[in-house]
Amino acid sequence: MNVSYSDYALLLKALGDETRIKIFHMLSQGELCACNLLEEFNITQPTLSYHMKTLCESGLVNGRKDGIWMKYSINKDALKLLKDLFSDIDEHMKKSDNKLNNIERS
Repeated sequence: MNVSYSDYALLLKALGDETRIKIFHMLSQGELCACNLLEEFNITQPTLSYHMKTLCESGLVNGRKDGIWMKYSINKDALKLLKDLFSDIDEHMKKSDNKLNNIERS
């Protein structure tokens, strides 16, 4: 799958807020109800809804209706995209460091 930098930017922008990072981290433990998320923050329900809408629209989080509640979970495909991006960056940096070390030894 070909992913553009604008796709990465959308994902990273969604995580560009302390509350959303904490929510994303909380969801790493499994699916959570909005009511459980709300208990962890000193915010109103509409504010939580705004954050969840941002995370869902970015594709990082999946939301599903369960009766009167919304339940949220991490979209594993989106998480893999981010992991792949950072792995690729790390790999490039290692190659660059190796080249630099080889030049210094010469």
